[in-house]
Amino acid sequence: MSKAWIMAKRPEFVRDMFRNFCQACMTLDEQFERYDRLGSMDFDQLRDLIGEEGFKGLLWRLKDTAHHVFRNDPDDPIQGRFLDWGMGYIFHECIKLKEDIYQQMTYAPWLREMAVEGAHGHDVAGQLLSLPAQTEESMRREIARIRVILDQCKRLLPVYLSRHSENALLARFIFSQNSMVRAVFCELYDALVNGIYAGRPWMLYILASRSLRLGGWMDQAEEAVTEAYKINPNHKIVLQEKKIIDNWSLSIHS
Repeated sequence: MSKAWIMAKRPEFVRDMFRNFCQACMTLDEQFERYDRLGSMDFDQLRDLIGEEGFKGLLWRLKDTAHHVFRNDPDDPIQGRFLDWGMGYIFHECIKLKEDIYQQMTYAPWLREMAVEGAHGHDVAGQLLSLPAQTEESMRREIARIRVILDQCKRLLPVYLSRHSENALLARFIFSQNSMVRAVFCELYDALVNGIYAGRPWMLYILASRSLRLGGWMDQAEEAVTEAYKINPNHKIVLQEKKIIDNWSLSIHS
């Protein structure tokens, strides 16, 4: 991909990076919570989340898209460099985690079975019997590292994305998938919106409304502008967008 093409498609890449991050967070959080409860994770789901060279999974696509976004940013902000590093680190940490899960699923039971076979199984196994516990400890450390990086990414994204406050595709995604975004950012959600839109949260809904309206999704655009109006009913931009939507609504009901 040429840098010129990436820059031309920058709004899409930024939207895709943020979307992939949110989706990856949802899946990883689900798996980590399962590990906290049951002491196990779904190997197949983590394998699919990573993917392979010929069929890249969500984490792989997140890593690649992050490289496109952050390494082609002409301003090269430090937050972008940390986000690029963090999203790549998560990918490689998950590869290690996947291998540890496979060892615990396959090789740990095999070792324990051999250790109880015959009169000398335990003696032959010797110090090898401590390896599954060491692998388990590696898994706990890997999960802890991934959680720390995900949390830091959530705190850096509002700062970085403030330079993309006019990205209508990003706003449309945050509006359309608001339940997921809120679930990912939790108590950091307000900081996300205020960080991106410089304390003007109604602009999220105005940009989403415009994008939806131009795409012909008028009912959803009406929902978006209604949210903007609830926040700031007297702002000129809000009133302008609301008038466009109201005129459309009158035309189809007349």
